[in-house]
Amino acid sequence: MVARRYGARVTWLPFDLHPEYPPEGIERERLRRRYGPGIDEALARRMEAAGLPFTLSEHIPNSRHALRVTELARDQRLHEPLHDRLMDAYWGRGEDIGDPGVVRTHALDVGLAADDVDDVLASDRYLDRVTASTQEAASIGVSGVPAFLLDGKLLVLGAQPEEVFERGFAQLAAMAEEAEAS
Repeated sequence: MVARRYGARVTWLPFDLHPEYPPEGIERERLRRRYGPGIDEALARRMEAAGLPFTLSEHIPNSRHALRVTELARDQRLHEPLHDRLMDAYWGRGEDIGDPGVVRTHALDVGLAADDVDDVLASDRYLDRVTASTQEAASIGVSGVPAFLLDGKLLVLGAQPEEVFERGFAQLAAMAEEAEAS
Protein backbone atom coordinates (compact mmCIF):
# COMPACT_ATOMS: atom_id res chain seq x y z
CA MET A 1 0.00 0.00 0.00
CA VAL A 2 1.07 3.57 -0.65
CA ALA A 3 0.93 4.46 3.07
CA ARG A 4 3.62 1.88 3.85
CA ARG A 5 5.77 2.93 0.91
CA TYR A 6 5.76 6.56 2.01
CA GLY A 7 5.85 5.91 5.75
CA ALA A 8 2.43 7.44 6.22
CA ARG A 9 0.56 7.08 9.48
CA VAL A 10 -3.20 6.75 9.20
CA THR A 11 -5.33 8.22 11.97
CA TRP A 12 -9.04 7.60 11.60
CA LEU A 13 -11.09 10.41 13.10
CA PRO A 14 -14.84 10.41 13.67
CA PHE A 15 -16.96 12.14 11.04
CA ASP A 16 -20.74 12.09 11.36
CA LEU A 17 -21.59 12.15 7.67
CA HIS A 18 -25.34 12.38 8.13
CA PRO A 19 -26.28 13.73 11.57
CA GLU A 20 -29.76 14.34 10.19
CA TYR A 21 -30.46 10.60 9.82
CA PRO A 22 -32.90 9.31 12.40
CA PRO A 23 -31.49 6.94 15.04
CA GLU A 24 -32.89 3.95 13.14
CA GLY A 25 -31.15 4.99 9.89
CA ILE A 26 -32.73 5.12 6.43
CA GLU A 27 -33.46 2.72 3.63
CA ARG A 28 -31.07 2.61 0.65
CA GLU A 29 -33.95 3.39 -1.71
CA ARG A 30 -33.86 6.95 -0.40
CA LEU A 31 -30.27 7.29 -1.68
CA ARG A 32 -31.21 5.73 -5.01
CA ARG A 33 -33.92 8.36 -5.45
CA ARG A 34 -31.49 11.14 -4.56
CA TYR A 35 -28.39 10.03 -6.53
CA GLY A 36 -29.81 7.77 -9.20
CA PRO A 37 -30.03 4.02 -9.66
CA GLY A 38 -26.37 3.66 -10.72
CA ILE A 39 -25.01 4.55 -7.29
CA ASP A 40 -25.01 0.92 -6.11
CA GLU A 41 -23.18 -0.40 -9.17
CA ALA A 42 -20.56 2.35 -8.98
CA LEU A 43 -19.89 1.54 -5.34
CA ALA A 44 -19.70 -2.19 -6.04
CA ARG A 45 -17.19 -1.59 -8.85
CA ARG A 46 -14.98 0.56 -6.61
CA MET A 47 -14.97 -2.03 -3.85
CA GLU A 48 -14.23 -4.84 -6.29
CA ALA A 49 -11.43 -2.85 -7.93
CA ALA A 50 -9.88 -2.31 -4.50
CA GLY A 51 -10.18 -6.02 -3.69
CA LEU A 52 -12.43 -5.32 -0.73
CA PRO A 53 -15.32 -7.51 0.39
CA PHE A 54 -18.67 -5.90 -0.28
CA THR A 55 -22.22 -6.74 0.68
CA LEU A 56 -24.78 -4.12 -0.19
CA SER A 57 -27.17 -3.48 2.68
CA GLU A 58 -30.63 -2.14 1.97
CA HIS A 59 -30.35 -0.22 5.24
CA ILE A 60 -28.09 2.81 5.80
CA PRO A 61 -27.39 3.12 9.52
CA ASN A 62 -27.05 6.18 11.67
CA SER A 63 -23.45 5.52 12.71
CA ARG A 64 -23.37 7.75 15.80
CA HIS A 65 -23.30 4.77 18.24
CA ALA A 66 -20.40 3.24 16.33
CA LEU A 67 -18.52 6.55 16.21
CA ARG A 68 -18.92 7.11 19.95
CA VAL A 69 -17.92 3.57 20.94
CA THR A 70 -14.86 3.73 18.68
CA GLU A 71 -13.83 6.83 20.64
CA LEU A 72 -14.06 4.78 23.83
CA ALA A 73 -11.88 2.22 22.04
CA ARG A 74 -9.40 4.98 21.08
CA ASP A 75 -9.03 5.91 24.75
CA GLN A 76 -8.25 2.27 25.53
CA ARG A 77 -5.85 1.79 22.57
CA LEU A 78 -8.32 -0.49 20.78
CA HIS A 79 -9.51 1.93 18.11
CA GLU A 80 -7.89 0.25 15.13
CA PRO A 81 -9.22 -3.27 15.78
CA LEU A 82 -12.73 -1.99 16.51
CA HIS A 83 -12.73 0.38 13.53
CA ASP A 84 -11.59 -2.44 11.25
CA ARG A 85 -14.21 -4.84 12.64
CA LEU A 86 -17.02 -2.32 12.18
CA MET A 87 -15.91 -1.47 8.64
CA ASP A 88 -15.80 -5.17 7.75
CA ALA A 89 -19.16 -5.72 9.44
CA TYR A 90 -20.86 -2.97 7.46
CA TRP A 91 -19.14 -3.11 4.06
CA GLY A 92 -18.25 -6.80 3.97
CA ARG A 93 -21.28 -8.38 5.62
CA GLY A 94 -23.97 -5.69 5.46
CA GLU A 95 -24.46 -5.55 9.24
CA ASP A 96 -26.37 -2.63 10.76
CA ILE A 97 -23.67 -0.74 12.68
CA GLY A 98 -26.35 1.67 13.84
CA ASP A 99 -27.79 -1.11 16.00
CA PRO A 100 -26.37 -0.76 19.53
CA GLY A 101 -26.36 -4.55 19.90
CA VAL A 102 -24.19 -5.00 16.81
CA VAL A 103 -21.77 -2.30 17.97
CA ARG A 104 -21.68 -3.83 21.46
CA THR A 105 -20.89 -7.31 20.14
CA HIS A 106 -17.93 -6.07 18.09
CA ALA A 107 -16.71 -3.83 20.93
CA LEU A 108 -16.68 -6.74 23.37
CA ASP A 109 -14.95 -8.94 20.79
CA VAL A 110 -11.97 -6.56 20.66
CA GLY A 111 -11.70 -6.42 24.44
CA LEU A 112 -13.72 -3.43 25.61
CA ALA A 113 -15.43 -3.90 28.97
CA ALA A 114 -19.18 -4.47 28.76
CA ASP A 115 -19.93 -1.87 31.46
CA ASP A 116 -17.96 0.81 29.60
CA VAL A 117 -19.63 0.02 26.28
CA ASP A 118 -23.08 -0.04 27.86
CA ASP A 119 -22.39 3.31 29.52
CA VAL A 120 -21.47 4.91 26.19
CA LEU A 121 -24.46 3.40 24.38
CA ALA A 122 -26.88 4.56 27.10
CA SER A 123 -25.59 8.14 27.20
CA ASP A 124 -24.20 10.96 25.07
CA ARG A 125 -20.66 10.13 26.17
CA TYR A 126 -18.15 10.98 23.41
CA LEU A 127 -20.78 12.85 21.39
CA ASP A 128 -18.91 16.12 21.99
CA ARG A 129 -15.72 14.59 20.56
CA VAL A 130 -17.54 13.24 17.50
CA THR A 131 -19.26 16.58 16.93
CA ALA A 132 -16.03 18.59 17.33
CA SER A 133 -14.13 16.30 14.96
CA THR A 134 -16.94 16.51 12.40
CA GLN A 135 -17.00 20.30 12.60
CA GLU A 136 -13.21 20.57 12.30
CA ALA A 137 -13.20 18.29 9.25
CA ALA A 138 -16.01 20.28 7.62
CA SER A 139 -14.08 23.51 8.23
CA ILE A 140 -11.22 22.26 6.02
CA GLY A 141 -13.52 21.07 3.25
CA VAL A 142 -14.41 17.49 4.18
CA SER A 143 -17.88 16.78 2.85
CA GLY A 144 -17.90 13.00 2.61
CA VAL A 145 -16.16 9.82 3.59
CA PRO A 146 -13.56 8.71 3.31
CA ALA A 147 -11.42 11.83 3.35
CA PHE A 148 -7.67 11.95 3.79
CA LEU A 149 -5.55 14.88 4.90
CA LEU A 150 -2.00 14.21 3.76
CA ASP A 151 0.70 15.84 5.87
CA GLY A 152 -1.83 18.41 7.08
CA LYS A 153 -1.64 20.08 3.65
CA LEU A 154 -3.39 18.11 0.93
CA LEU A 155 -7.02 16.96 1.16
CA VAL A 156 -8.08 13.89 -0.83
CA LEU A 157 -11.84 13.36 -0.87
CA GLY A 158 -13.57 10.08 -1.55
CA ALA A 159 -12.46 6.54 -2.22
CA GLN A 160 -9.68 7.18 -4.70
CA PRO A 161 -7.42 4.80 -6.60
CA GLU A 162 -3.89 4.28 -5.32
CA GLU A 163 -2.51 6.48 -8.11
CA VAL A 164 -4.20 9.55 -6.61
CA PHE A 165 -2.34 9.00 -3.34
CA GLU A 166 0.92 8.38 -5.19
CA ARG A 167 0.50 11.73 -6.95
CA GLY A 168 -0.39 13.39 -3.66
CA PHE A 169 2.66 12.05 -1.86
CA ALA A 170 4.85 13.00 -4.83
CA GLN A 171 3.38 16.52 -4.74
CA LEU A 172 4.12 16.77 -1.02
CA ALA A 173 7.69 15.56 -1.59
CA ALA A 174 8.17 18.20 -4.30
CA MET A 175 6.77 20.88 -1.98
CA ALA A 176 9.20 19.80 0.75
CA GLU A 177 12.15 19.87 -1.67
CA GLU A 178 11.10 23.31 -2.87
CA ALA A 179 10.85 24.57 0.71
CA GLU A 180 14.32 23.20 1.53
CA ALA A 181 15.78 24.88 -1.55
CA SER A 182 14.36 28.27 -0.52
